[in-house]
Amino acid sequence: MVVLVVATTSDAASATPAAAFLAMPGWAPGPTIPDGVESFGNGGEVRLLRHARGIVEEDDLDLRWEAATGERVTEVVLLSRHTAVSNRPALTVHPIGVPHLREGVDVPPQGGRPGWAALPNPRIGPWLRLLRRIAADRGLVPEFEITLEGTHHGPVTNTPTLFVEIGSTEEYWGRQDAADAVALLLWKGLGLGEEESVGNWHGNGEKVLLGIGGGHYAPRHMDIVTKDGVWVGHLLSGYSLPMEEPKQPNGKNVADVGGMWKHSIKVSYEATKAAFPGGEIIAHIDQKSFKGWQKNAITSYLQELSIRVGKPNDFF
Repeated sequence: MVVLVVATTSDAASATPAAAFLAMPGWAPGPTIPDGVESFGNGGEVRLLRHARGIVEEDDLDLRWEAATGERVTEVVLLSRHTAVSNRPALTVHPIGVPHLREGVDVPPQGGRPGWAALPNPRIGPWLRLLRRIAADRGLVPEFEITLEGTHHGPVTNTPTLFVEIGSTEEYWGRQDAADAVALLLWKGLGLGEEESVGNWHGNGEKVLLGIGGGHYAPRHMDIVTKDGVWVGHLLSGYSLPMEEPKQPNGKNVADVGGMWKHSIKVSYEATKAAFPGGEIIAHIDQKSFKGWQKNAITSYLQELSIRVGKPNDFF
C-alpha cells in the first residue's frame, strides 16, 4: 500500500516543492509508467510521481499506478499553483471535485467529472494546522496566508485526495522558501522523519466537518478547523450550491428549489462518509452566506438525508 505524491514539471509551484522533497534523504528512482510518468520511492509507502502535463489533466493516476506496478494506492496528494484575484501570497490545502456541474451539459474548466466529488483525504485538517505551524516557524507568516479552499477542480481520482498549493502569482509560485515549507509538510505529514505521520484516520466515532456555504476560502469553517482535533471533509462554497429561487412567493421548500445544490450536497456527503469510515459527519452551515429561503431549503434537505447540523462547539 502506497501514498502517491503527484507533481508536474509544467508548473513551478508543483515542480519546486517536488524537487525540495526529493532532496531529502531516502529517495531512489522507481519505474516509469505509460504516458511518461516517472517515479521515485522513499521507504515502503511513499511514491512521488512526476509528469509534464497539467496537474488537473491526469485522471485516474492512482488506478494507472496500481495497474502498472501492482501496488495498491491508499491516498493521493497533488502539488499545484494557486491563483487569486487578490494576488496575495498563500499556501492552501483543499479537497477536490465538481459536484455542482451537470453531466452532459457542463464542461469542467479545470478537470474532474461533472457531478463528481473525490474522497476527501483525512489529512486535510491536520495538515492545514501543521502547515500553519511550519509557515510560522519559517517566517512566511504574515506575508503568506495559510488557508483552506473550497472543493473544486480535478483531476479524477479514486482514493482519498488533497491538493497543496502555492499562490498566488508567478512571483510566488517558484519561491524556494514556500517550496521548502511544502516539502517539509510532506516529509512530516507522511512520517518520513523520526516522527509519526500526521492525519491518520482511525475511525473511532470522531466528528468530521462537512462545510456548507460561504466563500472560496471558507472563513467561518476555518474558525473551527484551526482548532486541534477537527477533521475536514468536503467544503461546498456558495458557487458549489447553485439554487434557483422559486417563482411562487411561498414555494420555498426543498421540492420548489431547483438547481444542482441537492446533488452537490448528497455526493459530497457520501464521499466524505466513505473517506471517514466510523466517523460522524456533521454539516456546518455558514449561516450568513444564505438568504432565508436558501437556508431553510438546505436545512430541510440535510434533515431528509439524516445529516446532523452542528454549531462550532459541536466539533470539539
